[in-house]
Amino acid sequence: MEDLKAYIESGILELYLLGDLTRQEKLEVEKMAMQYPEVKAELGHIEDALLAYAQSNAIDPSVGLRDRTLSSIKTSAHYGLPGTVKPIVALKSSFNFYKYAFAASLTILLISIALLINLNSQLKESYDQLAVLQSTNQKFANRANFIDKELKDTRRSLEVYQNPFEYKMITLKGSPKAPEASMMIAFNPKKEEVMIDLSALKMPINDKDHQYQLWAMVDGKPVDLGVFDSSDNRTGMKKMKSITNAQAFAVTLEPRGGSIDPTMEQMMAIGNI
Repeated sequence: MEDLKAYIESGILELYLLGDLTRQEKLEVEKMAMQYPEVKAELGHIEDALLAYAQSNAIDPSVGLRDRTLSSIKTSAHYGLPGTVKPIVALKSSFNFYKYAFAASLTILLISIALLINLNSQLKESYDQLAVLQSTNQKFANRANFIDKELKDTRRSLEVYQNPFEYKMITLKGSPKAPEASMMIAFNPKKEEVMIDLSALKMPINDKDHQYQLWAMVDGKPVDLGVFDSSDNRTGMKKMKSITNAQAFAVTLEPRGGSIDPTMEQMMAIGNI
């Protein structure tokens, strides 16, 4: 029954009555009308509706036009309906064709809009997932780079401690200004290297406006070796400025960026070689 209902609603019966089917299609409709009373009844209903519409819009033709029109009318009663079926003029056929074409186009348009909305939603979801994956990959990459640097710093520290003949390890102890402070300096006079062991760094926390500054005492004069923060308390070695001769090292608290001369009242740690 569903297939029969779909057949009736397909519009083929209207096209049959309007004479817009091929001979084979007409025979198929007449066969269906003889086989199914529902099709036959629907043909009658459609015929009545079309005739009523045509009569309500009829204009009396001239005698000559009427004769020519009557002579061209084709009738058919093969599907068993009482009376004859009168095809409607081409104007009515065109009107119905465009009506069905418009309905079909509107349906296709609505379906296309729904598909586009669904596709857009899927694309947005895919973009969101891609952004999450890229963010995750970036985090993994950053973490891997950090671990790799930590390993290199640790390896560097081991190399320093395993070469006591190349590096002198100097312990700087806290001054009365910071009695709990302490740090370890690795000094290689031959390579002119000075490094702070960050894993052994214990200095009071400095604020954003100040930094610690490392000094080397050379012939009784302080030489700037660079600045660092107490937050640099990670593993590895922090390389400072190069120097060849040094008799002692000291740390002062200076304005961020360092000073030309040390602020002696801010002496935080000191150690002799």
